[in-house]
Amino acid sequence: MSAIRYDLGSDQILTLTIDMPGQSANTMNGAFREALTETVARVKGDLDDLRGIIITSAKKTFFAGGDLKELHKVTRDDAQVFENMVNGLKADMRALETCGKPVVAAINGSALGGGLEIALACHHRVALNDDKLQLGLPEVTLGLLPGGGGTQRLPRMIGLEAAFPYLMEGKKVNPAAALKAGIVDELVDTPEDLITRARAFIEANPSCQQPWDQKGFKVPGGGPQHPAMAQKLAIAPAMLKQKTKGCYPAPERILSAVVEGAQVDFDNGSLIETRYFAELVIGQVAKNMTGTFWFQLNAIKAGGSRPEGIEKETFRKVGVLGAGMMGAGIAYSTATRDIEVVLKDVSVENAEKGKSYSDKLLAKKVSRGRMTEEQKAEILGRIKATDSADDLDGCDLVIEAVFEDSDLKAKVTQEAEPRLTPNGIFASNTSTIPITQLADASNAPENFIGLHFFSPVDKMQLVEIIVGKNTSDDTLARAFDYVQQIGKIPIVVNDSRGFFTSRVFGTFVNEGICMLGEGIHPASIENAGVLSGMPVGPLAISDEVSLTLMRHIRDQSKKDTEAAGNTWRPHPAEAVIDQMLDQHARKGKAAGAGFYEYPANGKKYLWPELETQFVDAGKARSVALQDLKDRILFIQAIETVRCLEEGVLRTIEDANVGSIFGIGYAPWTGGAIQFINQYGVRAFTERARELAQQHGERFAPPQLLLDQAEANTPFA
Repeated sequence: MSAIRYDLGSDQILTLTIDMPGQSANTMNGAFREALTETVARVKGDLDDLRGIIITSAKKTFFAGGDLKELHKVTRDDAQVFENMVNGLKADMRALETCGKPVVAAINGSALGGGLEIALACHHRVALNDDKLQLGLPEVTLGLLPGGGGTQRLPRMIGLEAAFPYLMEGKKVNPAAALKAGIVDELVDTPEDLITRARAFIEANPSCQQPWDQKGFKVPGGGPQHPAMAQKLAIAPAMLKQKTKGCYPAPERILSAVVEGAQVDFDNGSLIETRYFAELVIGQVAKNMTGTFWFQLNAIKAGGSRPEGIEKETFRKVGVLGAGMMGAGIAYSTATRDIEVVLKDVSVENAEKGKSYSDKLLAKKVSRGRMTEEQKAEILGRIKATDSADDLDGCDLVIEAVFEDSDLKAKVTQEAEPRLTPNGIFASNTSTIPITQLADASNAPENFIGLHFFSPVDKMQLVEIIVGKNTSDDTLARAFDYVQQIGKIPIVVNDSRGFFTSRVFGTFVNEGICMLGEGIHPASIENAGVLSGMPVGPLAISDEVSLTLMRHIRDQSKKDTEAAGNTWRPHPAEAVIDQMLDQHARKGKAAGAGFYEYPANGKKYLWPELETQFVDAGKARSVALQDLKDRILFIQAIETVRCLEEGVLRTIEDANVGSIFGIGYAPWTGGAIQFINQYGVRAFTERARELAQQHGERFAPPQLLLDQAEANTPFA
């Protein structure tokens, strides 16, 4: 069975329906390429009997794009064969585009990546007017570029500057926005209308030629040689470098493909695109990002960490204890998913203040036309702000998001638990305190679990689910369902102090603070953080968390460690934190003073006194940037291995996805464990030993890492 159905009607209009056998979505795999080649040969034979061609899909989506399994396997040795294959595919698309007959894309579902590129190769695009449909070229988010002509056709269609957000940022839009941008030509309300309008275009345009194939064509808004565009392109590489920090080759190659391709004819531009595409496909960054952001993330979303054989649950009423930043964010994320929320605090005033957080976020959506006032009111109506525990009656889940104090958490647990429905779940949003320890306050520890959200909750996609010693599989499965019901990404970890994300995050901030204590200039530390791929430097994020909270968590951890009869091992960063707090009263961003200064009407900047208080001029000048970057990435990866070794982490997928989405670990690496794999386990282990000799035992390779290095086997 062919992947493309060939239906030539009595009206001489050919309908090509893409329908990949055995797949829920159409992809550009070998079967599609073979079918396209056969189809093009047949079209050439029937050309005299054709008046036009309609390309549509039998799937819910129009076309999903390239086959990532196929791309992921391409190696440097395959580069020439791969280039030839891509150019062959594009030649078939080009043959339809230049056949002289009108070719119309009837876009019945989302068209992303290769799907949109097929549509762009048509002379006219009619799309179903459904807000759920997405159109875009998101390849850059996987470390790739649109290799099916996207870097050449889109700029020639809407202009270089207008095309850049779609190409270099992976911007996706609904059909209405695509129409406004000039990416599609018509919108219709029903699937039947798609074909009707496509036929109408063919009737009205008996012969067709793309604008870029016509004599005298000029790129809209001006090509690279146009004075206005040349002026912008002169600074574009510097602006791009500022965004990518040199960690992501894909946006740079996209810029090159667009600018170089726009200076030659279309066919040569297409060859330029293929060369850059092949370079990215065989490169390590694309392998890292595709492996984690596609294969591993999809495995998690498919329920790889959810216990089997337990019926899926839909939550209807959720209680949130504590209406601070975290509690308010959890309430918002829950209410927007059609779930009733009880937001409780010590006073109605505090609870209402927490509810107002949702009001502000929703008002912003209304102002941007993404929501109506009625929809906003409906969501706010689901959040009940209260100071009464009685309002928690009938909740099938209660999440506490109170201050990080064991005694306080025990108190609210005992107050709320009796209000739960039979077999209801009680969850703690703690970021560090062991779930098993907190479950001591529960009358049903089998129904007690950790749900660790990240701030700001409305933007952060990850939720770390922590399984205590007594947590049942039933509770885990249902907690997993809740996280997915509110549209978050769940990773599952076993219990320990700090679990996975907080433990690893702590090594990042502590290493940066430790560097400052060693005399390294704070600007070098912050630059090393962002140049290694972290979203912000360790000193800036420490201010966001607050030095006060960091010390409180440390004191709580020390107290609990010593109470358990174990020895507390201080970190070199602790002395710097104590000095900042005790001698300089610099608590962090919320207090207006931390490692940074926060002027009322200006941009933050590093506190100048850090130089006199901490910096050693000689060391600051002699330290190598690569050493600082290595310390930042290695310390987190080593702690991740420890979490695997101790059984805190259950899977490699959770380690990689959790490190990126929860901690902000450099996305170009594919995650903390993939960073080790791509570095090479033996080379990584040797470098870790060097760092341990230079900076302390915290860099010493764990036994699990030594075992992998001995076998020279990557983590899998």
